[in-house]
Amino acid sequence: MSPAPHGYERAPLPRSRELDPVPPTAQTASAAVAETPARTAQDSAKSTPPAARTSTKRDAFFDNAKYLAIVLVAMGHAWEPVMEGSRATKALYMVVYSFHMPAFIIISGYFSRSYTGRPHQIRRLLTGIAVPYVVFEVAYSLFKRLTNDPGHPISLLDPWYLTWFLAALFIWRLTTPLWLSLRHPLPVALGIAALASFAPNIGEDLGLQRVLQFLPLFVLGLVLKPEHFQLVRRREVRLLAVPVFAGALAFAYWAAVRMQNAWFYHNSAAQDQGAPWWTGVVMTFALFGCSVVLTAAFLSWVPRRTMWFTALGAGTICGYLLHGFLIKGAVYSGIFDTNAWLNEPAGRVFLTLLAGAAMTLLCTPPVRRLFRAATEPEMAWAFRRDAVSGAGARGTGAGRSVRQAE
Repeated sequence: MSPAPHGYERAPLPRSRELDPVPPTAQTASAAVAETPARTAQDSAKSTPPAARTSTKRDAFFDNAKYLAIVLVAMGHAWEPVMEGSRATKALYMVVYSFHMPAFIIISGYFSRSYTGRPHQIRRLLTGIAVPYVVFEVAYSLFKRLTNDPGHPISLLDPWYLTWFLAALFIWRLTTPLWLSLRHPLPVALGIAALASFAPNIGEDLGLQRVLQFLPLFVLGLVLKPEHFQLVRRREVRLLAVPVFAGALAFAYWAAVRMQNAWFYHNSAAQDQGAPWWTGVVMTFALFGCSVVLTAAFLSWVPRRTMWFTALGAGTICGYLLHGFLIKGAVYSGIFDTNAWLNEPAGRVFLTLLAGAAMTLLCTPPVRRLFRAATEPEMAWAFRRDAVSGAGARGTGAGRSVRQAE
């Protein structure tokens, strides 16, 4: 299982200079102002609604959340080679895997609410998700062939390791208008996920099991409103998050020797894990509830103000796609086999800190600029002019929110 960051839309380097177009109501008001010579330009500016004014500010809360979650992704991957034999490490792994992936998916859905299939959105879907998927699926496949398995196939239909999330996000975002048109989209998505949980014949094309089983979290993000995120920032929620995480850790410690990690990966049916079909339905709803609660608890402790790492939250796609080479490279080179001390408590702490530091470095602007051609390509030559310019729509508040989702 490889978790991933959330919705990939480019965060400009440097800060975007795009303007918010004036909404219809504001345009009407502006026309009336033009017909009234007595009104000064200053009065006209004052009358313009806030939504119509230039705004390029990103929400530090979401950038902080993305950075902290992507660091947890790297740490979780670093624990996998040394987790065997340590019940405490496995318990911590289970708790982290319960919410860092759902957090990314929920936020991805939240920032996909404005997707309607307009030309500039299609362009961003292709350059921000589809092209990086193709590039890194091929890159990871070649990497595996050179370092571990010479016969490993190169297939764009069978995502390997980290790339499955890009395939899933591409499908989820394409279907966004469908979910927003339904009266009760979340129950429908949960029903689809439950059906997929006991359908072992779905196959592995584009990681379809994960696409369907993680779908309710994306749809949940679509139906959330800003006030819901304001709710989790309340002091009472933050205090309640402490016993929630304590209880989750205690339960995970009990379940560590009784429960398979595959349940958290959502990439197989219940029968594939040797469980009766109905177990998949129960686990679908149980894990969904657990993920939502722990994600809310996690978000309640995310800082709301600008921190030293806030700017790194805009580079999570780069860190996510690159850190897999470090993790798999260490595994294939035998580092964990030849250094037994890494399996000791001190070694696990060292790996945890090292993973956090490496992910932080990979999210920095210099690294992003270096790999931008692969992770965030422009490709203006491949699109019609209206898709490249976005007809001014990219500067809307909704468009700015999509860019924040990177």
